[in-house]
Amino acid sequence: MAEALYQPYADVLSLSQSMQDDLAGLLDPENGFAPRMRRICREQITEYEENGEYPDELELLRLEENTWALLQAVMPARKTEQSVLNSPRDLLQQNPYTPTSTIAQAIMNASPVLTELVVIREWLQETAPAPSYPEATTGYWKFTKHSVMQALRTGAGSRDGLVKEMDPDAVNREDGRSLAADDASYEKSLAQALYGMVRAGRLDEAIELCRRAHQPWRAASIRGSLFFHWKAISNETDSDDEEDPDVWSGNRNRKLWKSSCTRAALNSALPEYDRVLYAALAPSPQTSLILKSACRTWEDHLWAQVGVMCEEKETMELLRLGGSFWEGGQAAVEKGVRSVSLEIIEDEEEQWEREVHQALDGLKSVHVEDGPAADHPFHFSQLNIILNQTSYLLDIFATGLQNGAYDADAYEYAPMCRFFAHLCLYLKMIDIDVPPNSAVIILEHYLQVLEAAGQRDLIAMYAGALGENAVGRYALFLVSLELASDSTGRRQALVQAREHGLDQDSVATATAEMSMNKAFEILPPLKGPLPSIIGFQPEPTDAELFLLRSIEWTIFSETTYDRALEQANHIFRYFLASGRVQLGQKLLSMLPPELSSIPEPDEQATEFLHYRQFFDIWETLERITQCQALEVPNMSRETRTAWLSDYKLLIDRGRDQITKLLTSEWLVSDVENAGGDARRRALIRIRQIYVPEMIIRLHFILFNSRHRFTENLKLAIKLANIVADSRYKLYEDFVNQNGRRLGDYLEAVRQGMLGSLENGGSDPFRAIALTVS
Repeated sequence: MAEALYQPYADVLSLSQSMQDDLAGLLDPENGFAPRMRRICREQITEYEENGEYPDELELLRLEENTWALLQAVMPARKTEQSVLNSPRDLLQQNPYTPTSTIAQAIMNASPVLTELVVIREWLQETAPAPSYPEATTGYWKFTKHSVMQALRTGAGSRDGLVKEMDPDAVNREDGRSLAADDASYEKSLAQALYGMVRAGRLDEAIELCRRAHQPWRAASIRGSLFFHWKAISNETDSDDEEDPDVWSGNRNRKLWKSSCTRAALNSALPEYDRVLYAALAPSPQTSLILKSACRTWEDHLWAQVGVMCEEKETMELLRLGGSFWEGGQAAVEKGVRSVSLEIIEDEEEQWEREVHQALDGLKSVHVEDGPAADHPFHFSQLNIILNQTSYLLDIFATGLQNGAYDADAYEYAPMCRFFAHLCLYLKMIDIDVPPNSAVIILEHYLQVLEAAGQRDLIAMYAGALGENAVGRYALFLVSLELASDSTGRRQALVQAREHGLDQDSVATATAEMSMNKAFEILPPLKGPLPSIIGFQPEPTDAELFLLRSIEWTIFSETTYDRALEQANHIFRYFLASGRVQLGQKLLSMLPPELSSIPEPDEQATEFLHYRQFFDIWETLERITQCQALEVPNMSRETRTAWLSDYKLLIDRGRDQITKLLTSEWLVSDVENAGGDARRRALIRIRQIYVPEMIIRLHFILFNSRHRFTENLKLAIKLANIVADSRYKLYEDFVNQNGRRLGDYLEAVRQGMLGSLENGGSDPFRAIALTVS
C-alpha cells in the first residue's frame, strides 16, 4: 500500500523546495525535511497497526522511519559549524577538580567522530523496541524467604538445595545452591527487563524498577554509570538556572565502578543475564563478547559496537589526560595534566577514526538472529549514512536498479525507490554531494513507480529534479499517456511543468517530437503502390490518431507555433501520402489560423500554404459532388434555376482553383529544395496521387456538366493543353501504377472529343479548334 504515501511525500518535498535557501529550516528538529518524513511513516505505521494490515510493509516502514530519524540525528552537526569550547586539557589545567561529567562533555566536543557516535547511540536507544516489564512482586525473594524461614524454625536446614541466606550474593557464594523456582524466574525476567531499559537508554526507569523490586543495590549499580556532576566546582556557565549548584550527582568513583562491572561481566559463575546487564552498563573491548551474545537484531549489534567505542574513547582520553582528582586522586593532581603536542593528538584522532570505520564496516556481514539481515537495503543505508558514504550508497542502489538486481514486482521495490529518490533530493537541498548519474537513475525509476501507480499529477515535480534530463523525462511521461488524456488534460500537464520549474515550451516541443517518432515507429512506412483514394475510407487507427493529436502539444502556445508549422507539414505529408485525406482535413481543422502567417522558414511556410490550397480544392470538389446529388426530376423552375446557379458557381470555382494549382508548381519547389530524401519522396508521392486525381476529376466534372453548361466541354478539352504543356510537366505525375494512369486520362479526353459529335456535328476536331482559338 505504498500509494498512500506518494502524495504526503510530495507535499513535504514541495514545501521543502520552497525553502531551499533556508538550511536551518530544512534541518529543523521538528519541522525539517527528515522529521516530516518520519512523521508520515509513523502515521502510516499507526494506521497499519490499528487495522492489523500489511505486516511486510509495516516492517519496511519502521525501518524507513528509523532511517529518516538517523538522517535528522547526524546531518545537522555535519552541516553546521560547532562553536569552539574549552578543551578538556584546558579545563583540568584550570581546575583539577573539574567533575568527570564536564570533562567527558569536553572530550566529546573535541572529537567530531565521538560526538556523532554519541548521537548515533542516542538514536539507537530512541528507536529501540519498548522494554518488557516483569510482573510486580510483593517482596524480595518471597518464595525463597519462606523456605529459609521455615528451615530456621524447624532446625531442619535448607531444603531442595536452596540458599541458606538472603543476601544478594548468596547464589554465587554457596556452590550448587539456588533460589526457589519462582524467584529464579523473576530474577531472570528482571535482569532481562533492565537490559532492555539500558538498551533503550531508559536508566531512570530501570532504577525505579529496581526499587519497586526491592533491590536497591541494583539501582545503585545502574546509577553508577552516570558521570560525576557538581556545578559548584565546575566551570560551567550554561547550566539550567534551576539547578542547585551545591547538589552533586553521578558516580564520584566511576573508574572503580567500571572495573567492578567488567569483572562481574567476565565472571562465569554469575547468571548469563546478569553478566549481559553489567556488560551493557560498562561496555568495553573486554566485555564486548558478552554484550554481543545478547544481540538479536542488527540494531542491537550496532548499538553494542557504538557503545563500546564511545565508552572506550572516553576512558582512554581521561587516562591520557591525567591530572583529574576524580580519576587518579591527589597523586594525579600533583602530577598534573600530561602535555601532548597538537600534532600527536590529531594523528591519534585520525587513527581512531579509521579504527571506528573499520569496526563499523564489519557490521555489513554480522549474523542476525531476529529481524532484517545486515544486508537489508535499509540497514545498508543506515550504515553508510553513519559512515558518511552517501555517494557510495546511492551509486550502489542505482547500479542495482540498472542491472535488474531488484525485482520490480516485489513489495519492497516501490518503497525503496521512493526512499532513495527523496534521499537524493534531500541531500541536494542541504548541499551534500550527490552523484549526478546515480541520482538520475534513481529518480527515473521512481518516476516509473509513480507512473505505474497512476500518480500522474506528481510526475512533473519529480521530473523537474532531473536537471538537464528533466524536460526529456517529463516529455517521455506525457508521450506514454498516448490517447488517455484529452486536450484539457494535456494543457494542464504543461501548466504543471511550468509550476515545477520546467520550461513549458521545451516540454511541449519535446513531447510533440517524441509522440511523432513513436507514432511513425508503429505506422507503416510510405512505400509501395500508391493508395487508392476512391471509395470508403476506414476508421483511423489508434496510431493515426496518436500522430494526429501529437500536434496538440505545440498549438497550446503561440511561442511554439513555429514548431507546430513544421510538425503539421510532417503529419500532412504522411496522411496525404497514405491517401488519408480525411485525417489531413481533421488536422487542418485543429490548427490555429495564425500558422498561415508564419513567414519562416520559407520552405515550411510555402509547403503549409500548398496544403491549405489543396484542402480548399478538395472541399470544393466534395461540395460539387454534394450539389450534383441534389438534382431531382421534379424540381420547380425556380429551384432548378437556383440549383443550376449554385452548381455552375461551384464548378467554376473548382476549375479556377485546380487550374491555379496545376500551373503554380504545387509542391514542386519543395521537392527541389533541400529537406532530406524522405521528405522529397513523400512530396513526389503526394503529387503522383493527387495531381492525376484532380485532373481527371475536373475533366469529368466539366464533361458531365456539358449538357447544362455547353462551354464546359471546351474547358474540359482545354484542360488537356495544360496537362500536355512542357512548362508544368504534369504528365510526369502520372505513373504506371494502380489508380490514375496517363492512359486513363487520355481515354477521358477521347470521350470528350467524341462528345462534340453529340449534337449532330461531323467534325470531331471542331472542339479542339475552338479551344485553341
